Amino acid sequence: MFFRFLADLIVVIHLLFILLVVFGGLLVWWRRYLIWLHLPAVIWGVGIELLGGVCPLTPLEVRLREGAAQQGYQGGFIEHYLIPIIYPLEMTRSVQIGLGLAVLVVNLAIYAWIWRRRRSG
Repeated sequence: MFFRFLADLIVVIHLLFILLVVFGGLLVWWRRYLIWLHLPAVIWGVGIELLGGVCPLTPLEVRLREGAAQQGYQGGFIEHYLIPIIYPLEMTRSVQIGLGLAVLVVNLAIYAWIWRRRRSG
């Protein structure tokens, strides 16, 4: 039970990190000092995708699930709703590169918007 709880917690943390990477620029608009949190997260997230790496949270979650004697992602909110978002079934190398580039474009657009708003205001 404890290992399953920890594995589910890792999934939630993983999702929150992904949301930070993709949309964290909006937090920077709200509080400029958060750029020091967001930029390294973006570099990490885009780098993992473009270089074909694996986030260290993924093997940690797998080990915790093995410790909980779970086979796969069955039953429950986390497994049903969050796992497919974080681990798409059709994740090919080209999809991974596309996701990395999409995250980069989204963040460039957010930062360009912030820069224009601060410059004009």
